[in-house]
Amino acid sequence: MTEHAEIWAALDRHLPDALELRRAIHREPDLSGDESMTREVVLAALPSATSVVKVAETGAVVRIGPSGPAIGIRGELDALPVAEATGVPWASVRPEAMHACGHDVHLAAVIAVARALTESEPPAPLLVVLQPREETYPSGARDIVDHGVLGTEQCAAMIGAHVQPLLSAGQVACTPGGVNASSDEFEIIVHGASGHAAYPHLTSDALLAMSEIVVACQSIVSRSVDPMSSAVVGVSSISAGSAANVIAGRARATGTIRALTPRTRTLLHERITEIAEFIARAHSCTATVTITHGEPVLENDPQLVREIAGQLRHRGLRVTDDLRSLGADDFSYFSERLPSTMLFVGTEGSERLHSPGFLPTDDDVRRTAQALLCGYLGALSHAAPAEVPT
Repeated sequence: MTEHAEIWAALDRHLPDALELRRAIHREPDLSGDESMTREVVLAALPSATSVVKVAETGAVVRIGPSGPAIGIRGELDALPVAEATGVPWASVRPEAMHACGHDVHLAAVIAVARALTESEPPAPLLVVLQPREETYPSGARDIVDHGVLGTEQCAAMIGAHVQPLLSAGQVACTPGGVNASSDEFEIIVHGASGHAAYPHLTSDALLAMSEIVVACQSIVSRSVDPMSSAVVGVSSISAGSAANVIAGRARATGTIRALTPRTRTLLHERITEIAEFIARAHSCTATVTITHGEPVLENDPQLVREIAGQLRHRGLRVTDDLRSLGADDFSYFSERLPSTMLFVGTEGSERLHSPGFLPTDDDVRRTAQALLCGYLGALSHAAPAEVPT
């Protein structure tokens, strides 16, 4: 008899109800920070819980099973401020809100797995982590970690699954190490001395200095980062000046910093600051650099990955171990504190993430639930739970 056959059979039985719930969640999405209604819908759909701890304002952590080390699975509650264009009967009834990132799929999969495990007497307790504010700051995952509930509930490992249209249907990425980048933002302000454009020698041109800073920043990745490492430094906005015949005395630029290792992340911060300050000085200007830290690198635990990959293959899913992205996900706050794995599940004929037409299929819900259950089962043989700082 197939190992854990009763759990897999229970999952198949609970998937139809989970699909209906997915449609209900999709029809009435909640934006980041306003997820209370979605949270209550999901809590009502979950099986009887040992405990429910409401955290991060609109989130919750639900224990299913007795005390002792538990395996956590995450479902994100929030939708995006996107006007839906799918045309399905269960499209969003809210004009400027849509589950365009698959969070409705993830929630339905979490519910199906929780019900299946409860019906079959789970081999280890389950923690259902209902996370708000995945799409905005401040991060809901960070707030949950900082709350200390994962330590209190003895979370031994965290499992996440995310639909990914870059993969084909039936394919699941289970990749060790860094799979999503750290994500930071920077602001550079250059101060010079304004004046009439006919007398440039009496000014310190902040716009000219900023222009050279922007160009120099584009060389950071190619000349300062190890070619075997992945990183992005991108200047996304620049503003200066107000008149054609006035040299700007102030210029401002903003941009993004992405890296797949903490070491590269630190290096990028240092180089942006050095370049801005020294180029500004060369133009008799000054520069201030402000870096806003976002999510850390999302690191998949190698031992967990090996165990989960075996489970995925046993279920007939095609496993790849080389999908990495400089996109970011605040699941990384979980992986920063305890053994974790984020799985990426290929979708059928769906548009890109965050687009108005993004609409995973029912089969995508089924495969996401299968991936989460494989993650749970793979984590059972993991080492004793790591200490989670409270």
